[in-house]
Amino acid sequence: MYDHGVTFQRARSEEQREIRRRAILDTATAMLGEMPVAEVSLNELSRRVGLAKSNVLRYFETREAVLLELLNRFVQEWLVALADELATGIDPRDSPADRAGRLAEVLSRSLADRPVLCNLFGAQGSVLEQNVSVEVATQHKRASLDSLATATDLVLKHLPEFGDTAQGYCLQVLIMAGALSAYVPPPASILAVYQADPALATLPIDLHEALRLSVIMTTMGALPRP
Repeated sequence: MYDHGVTFQRARSEEQREIRRRAILDTATAMLGEMPVAEVSLNELSRRVGLAKSNVLRYFETREAVLLELLNRFVQEWLVALADELATGIDPRDSPADRAGRLAEVLSRSLADRPVLCNLFGAQGSVLEQNVSVEVATQHKRASLDSLATATDLVLKHLPEFGDTAQGYCLQVLIMAGALSAYVPPPASILAVYQADPALATLPIDLHEALRLSVIMTTMGALPRP
């Protein structure tokens, strides 16, 4: 994380501008490791990165623009890791049902291991896309479609039986990861309720288990029947 006491001189070259952009993004990344997406403010980001708010706005038009760029970055990093995880986690000699089961296990674990990514998925439509220009939104949507295509290709590589349903399957899994991250783990008040009356718990309190169950059901539902 960048020291908020650091001050930057005016960027006079593209290289200096890129260094400053990276500093803003890296600082925002550190903040997401400490707090929910909703609590990441432009004022605090500016303070931590050592720039006036007006200077941060020279590089990113809004707080949401910063977070959308981070979402695109995190998705790309996740897809690189996922390719390796699927390659080592799925045996191509197994039956379609066995490969589908392993796909669900690998996907759910990979996403649950990245709660910040899941939180950004959850905030994407309701928050992050609400306060950006058409230009930023267009760039984000293009990046999102490229990522969805990559994810679809990865799934089809290991489970070609999905066929034309693979893209919709990938989209549903990502939406589900974002939705579940808003509920799991629950806040302390809800945990206290569940401890007092376990019958009131409708979801597992662990993101790994909640995603595992949901992705397994979605995967088996998408698998063609013989």
